Amino acid sequence: MHDLLLWNHATVTTCHSKTVDLAAEVSMADILVVGAGKAEMVKGEWVKQGAVVIDCGINHIPDSTKSNGKRVVGDVHYASARERAGFITPVPGGVGPMTVAMLMQNTVQSAKRFLQMHQGGKWNISYTKLNLQTPVAVIPDLGFLWDIVISRSCPPKPIDQLAREVGLLSDEVEMYGKTKAKVQLSVIKRLEGHSDGKYVVVTGITPTPLGEGKSTTTVGLVQAMGAHLNLNAFACVRQPSQGPTFGIKGGAAGGGYSQVIPMEEFNLHLTGDIHAITAANNLVAAAIDARVFHEATQSDKALFSRLVPLSGGQRKFSPIQLNRLKRLGIEKVDPNTLTEEEVTRFVRLDIDPESITWQRVMDTNDRFLRKLTIGQSSTEKGFTRTTQFDISVASEIMAVLALTSSLEDMRSRLARMVVATSRSGKPITTEDLGVSGALTVLMRDAIKPNLMQTLEGTPVFVHAGPFANIAHGNSSILADKIALKLVGPDGFVVTEAGFGADIGMEKFFNIKCRYSGLRPHVVVLVATVRALKMHGGGPTVTAGLTLPKEYTEENLELLEKGCCNLRKQVQNAMAFGVPVVVAVNAFKTDTDAELDLVCRLAKSAGAFDAVHCSHWAKGGAGAVALGQAVQKAAEAPSDFKFLYDVELPIVDKIRIIAQKIYGADDVELLPEAQHKVELYTKQGFGNLPICMAKTHLSLSHDSEKKGVPTGFILPIRDIRASVGAGFLYPLVGTMSTMPGLPTRPCFYDIDLDPETEQVDGLF
Repeated sequence: MHDLLLWNHATVTTCHSKTVDLAAEVSMADILVVGAGKAEMVKGEWVKQGAVVIDCGINHIPDSTKSNGKRVVGDVHYASARERAGFITPVPGGVGPMTVAMLMQNTVQSAKRFLQMHQGGKWNISYTKLNLQTPVAVIPDLGFLWDIVISRSCPPKPIDQLAREVGLLSDEVEMYGKTKAKVQLSVIKRLEGHSDGKYVVVTGITPTPLGEGKSTTTVGLVQAMGAHLNLNAFACVRQPSQGPTFGIKGGAAGGGYSQVIPMEEFNLHLTGDIHAITAANNLVAAAIDARVFHEATQSDKALFSRLVPLSGGQRKFSPIQLNRLKRLGIEKVDPNTLTEEEVTRFVRLDIDPESITWQRVMDTNDRFLRKLTIGQSSTEKGFTRTTQFDISVASEIMAVLALTSSLEDMRSRLARMVVATSRSGKPITTEDLGVSGALTVLMRDAIKPNLMQTLEGTPVFVHAGPFANIAHGNSSILADKIALKLVGPDGFVVTEAGFGADIGMEKFFNIKCRYSGLRPHVVVLVATVRALKMHGGGPTVTAGLTLPKEYTEENLELLEKGCCNLRKQVQNAMAFGVPVVVAVNAFKTDTDAELDLVCRLAKSAGAFDAVHCSHWAKGGAGAVALGQAVQKAAEAPSDFKFLYDVELPIVDKIRIIAQKIYGADDVELLPEAQHKVELYTKQGFGNLPICMAKTHLSLSHDSEKKGVPTGFILPIRDIRASVGAGFLYPLVGTMSTMPGLPTRPCFYDIDLDPETEQVDGLF
């Protein structure tokens, strides 16, 4: 009642039985609502002339005239108050029964919430019905792609409603507007006794410029399982970088009638996680160069006095500094007791500038930041060095976010990140720089998964977006773990691995699953007829230009040749002991004979099943057959296993991936790579998993070689360490970590309607 009156612009004063001068307070009320639980406490003379009195009390007082010896009265003395009130509710017969009903309703709701907290079950979820139209590539009159029109044709339901529907409590959800929210990690503790659902990873054949539709298939599959097969189903996808959104790739929300919505929110900013990563990453970069500068321009004594300043006449180490002392083997807590030698060891990181591996980042494609010189101001006293910018999602902090399992684990991983090597060969970490605690503060909100929805109202976690080449290319472990608890043992969580099965899926198994402890039930391998034709020797294509007729007309011979790539990727997935379902993402130019050929060859390669899907054009209804195949495959026997033992030597682990997954004859380490093997082994990082950084456009190191290349030696140019994230990444060829803008970037088409505030031109 208090809130109801406030919402209707009333001035509300709340009193209780002990309020000072209660009668005077009551006498000022135009509307008097009483629920004190004391029989006839409010007297008639307290009531303002003409006031409305609502008596919510139910009290029993002795009355010898009644057969049971009691009489029901309210909290207001009715006989005297009715003489002054303009209206008064009687007791009994007034709001007393309503009060009882509300108490009963609250009890029932509390019981439901309690059961929801301690029991899983089928969600009571309302799905959004699609108003399907014939999708076309472009609407000429509007000049922008159709996906955003489809996105707006299905208004999203309030995100707090979706959160309730999937079993999240109100105090576990932080709203970011009406269409997105962050989910507290406390839900993991609440649901720790619940059984996990089935775990599905979506991957693909070796990608082509045509696109295979993994994100679209991920969304379409979840829509099919939820809205059409009546299962609890959750999608977990990566957050896209703004760089490609404004560059050449466009957004990454799926497409057609299988999208995450609103796509504008999905592709731009979201809840600011990437901005937090950018700030944290650049704080580390600033700390590195500042430390090099200060050590080069100050004595040990001056450094110590500034690193451990006097405060109230005393010096005191910070907790991070005490951690550094322990790592140095100095078991002292009083700064005044350090010897000169200990002071020198403490204040001197002695960073070798040539060894600095940490780069500044920004979430924009900018080719002119690929190489630059810093420190050219006269205030830097000639301490210049050559460096570069990477795109934000290439930061190791992004990989840390994706692989962390708790706030404590994230703090530990951020502290372990190695940014350089000292001149004596020791690794320099962010903890040595004293910045790890500040990084955790900057990332404290980014660690919470972001909740959104699909066009058909099924839930989606959008969280983390590491590159699939220099990082592992998968969404966060935390999002997967929360989703698996929320769907329950009969539900499904579908996550996507970047690029082809040889890249994102291999890293999903050997890195993500190794750290999460989760074991997938099914691999969904996405293929398209036109991409397989390219792998069979079809002509080169360029995004945005008309496709050659080989891709738009039936050509079974070319298609069958290209299915060698499909066969290899099916075998790659089966190497991990998990059933594989092939999803042939159908286009309108595909013939039945072509689709059937791919399905037949996929099954002959060992796939559990193969189906063709039309979820781009039909939403979840177009992926029902895929959903049913995944259900069956999830019940099939599996024997999950990692590809290699992390305790093997670094080179052996690289060779296993190259030979078993890529089909290479062997590997060749160039001198820099061989040096890094020796360095990382000496520094104690030799037992980390391997995250191969190579082209995604071929199973080999040569992006021009399609199909299944053979007879090649895989060259390893360099090896770098992401110690905080927890892997080593060998560089195969040249890898760009800062994309450039094309001649005509996507931003030419992007604009804002100032009247409706709608974003135009995203796709």
